[in-house]
Amino acid sequence: MANSFRTDRVGMEIKREVNEILQKKVRDPRVSGVTITDVQMLGDLSMAKVYYTIMSDLASDNQKAQTGLEKAKGTIKRELGKNLQMYKIPDLTFIKDESIAYGNKIDQMLRDLESKK
Repeated sequence: MANSFRTDRVGMEIKREVNEILQKKVRDPRVSGVTITDVQMLGDLSMAKVYYTIMSDLASDNQKAQTGLEKAKGTIKRELGKNLQMYKIPDLTFIKDESIAYGNKIDQMLRDLESKK
């Protein structure tokens, strides 16, 4: 149980740090509109799944953001190493967060249902 608390706490700290690093340190225009929404850690803190979202719905923008994040992974890990007091910085895997789009779709369906009544 205590290990779960630690992974959640480290995930929140990595989320905060990666958002700050993307805003201040990464100069790549492909990641300018990227926001980190969640970080899920493995139990041994060796890997982090970093969920992100962007404002654009275009597939080309999504692909550019994914490519930009993969290219910036080294910079992000280096900055995390400077800012976090961890023995080993976890490997980062960037995954597009679809939950916001899914929530908007459900919301629109509910509004359509309400307007039909």
